[in-house]
Amino acid sequence: MKHMIQQAFRSGKFVVGFSIFMFIVLTVIIFPLLVRDAPLTIIGQGTFFPPGIYVNVYDSIGSPTYTLMLEGAVAKRIASKMNEEDRLAMKEWLVAFGIPENEVDTTDTQKLMDQWVKNYDPKGKVAGMTNARRNYFIRLDKSLKGILATEGAIIATKNADTGALEETNSVKQTDYVNIAQVPSVRLLLLGTDNFGRDVLNELVSATRTSLIIGLVGGFIATTIGLILGLLAGYVGGLTDDVIMFVTNIFTVIPTFVLLILISYSIGQDKRGPVTIAVVIGFTSWVWTARAVRSQVFSLRNRDHVSLSKLSGHPLARIIFRDILPYIASYVIMALILQISSAVLAEAGLSILGLGPRTTEMSTLGLMMNWALIYQAQILGKWWAYLPVILTIGMISFSLNLMNTGLDQVYNPALRE
Repeated sequence: MKHMIQQAFRSGKFVVGFSIFMFIVLTVIIFPLLVRDAPLTIIGQGTFFPPGIYVNVYDSIGSPTYTLMLEGAVAKRIASKMNEEDRLAMKEWLVAFGIPENEVDTTDTQKLMDQWVKNYDPKGKVAGMTNARRNYFIRLDKSLKGILATEGAIIATKNADTGALEETNSVKQTDYVNIAQVPSVRLLLLGTDNFGRDVLNELVSATRTSLIIGLVGGFIATTIGLILGLLAGYVGGLTDDVIMFVTNIFTVIPTFVLLILISYSIGQDKRGPVTIAVVIGFTSWVWTARAVRSQVFSLRNRDHVSLSKLSGHPLARIIFRDILPYIASYVIMALILQISSAVLAEAGLSILGLGPRTTEMSTLGLMMNWALIYQAQILGKWWAYLPVILTIGMISFSLNLMNTGLDQVYNPALRE
């Protein structure tokens, strides 16, 4: 075993794949120790908050302020409320209202705003304009209020006796706060999902659950395939015929279709991650059994196996001591592929809504399912689905790279 491990780590592909996989495993182990929040906790009232650092506005008002005269601050403030698309839309309205197109300059903010204030009428009707477009102009007009103002914002509180608003403070346009002095700050590296949950925290938890499903399902499938393949290949005869008959039945039925039928019949309330892993394992052993059987066929008439038979050793001893060690490397490669296949199978099932129950945990497939249901890909909310796709890809890529590296080490035809 020690010699096999040393040989494996001489393969560059295996080392790279192993490093990526271990990075993923360590991340899902260490991250929950640093971030104690429950993965499915709703922290935002709304959907798909973009990635960034979120500062509590109320707390920032009470924090110490600093005056900074930063070049371009005003231009950035205006650009955040009136981008190029908004300028072109304003020109569209003004031209439709009757102003000559050559008199509308979208680069001159002051002139454009003057023309807009003088001519825009939210009740005005322009021929050919849809109601949705008209509502867009109404929202745009509201967002442009005070865009060129140079004075600060006034903070007022209501007088408890008179009910009138009284100025208590003001915020100048040159006031800045140090984020380290604001009590309530939240870093959302991957924003929030459709339910207002931290995507990064959810992604780590989902990766851990999917890996558990992959490992359990892969071990079950490999174990079943290994036992049946060893018996069919060594014993032969009627045993081989019966095992191959069952194997052929499973071969004819598409595995994923069988998974869908079984998962649907179980019902969502009873579909936990272990249940899904067991279902995947019991439907994915076929190719492992056939491959192990073919390997055993080439070994059962070897001299050392014949000598063991003549010595009167029991069947179990011959199989597990005289045959299994010679195909151990192949079994390990089969296990790696089974783990990868189980992770992908769970993702496929969950995307269809047939994965583990959604109220207690998340998986990579469930995150994709939620993103698709709430049209994240159409709305351009990439952080809700792209990290999930990359994570699934990294898991599959690392495991297949490990398998390729082992194949180059142990396969005489590919050995360098």
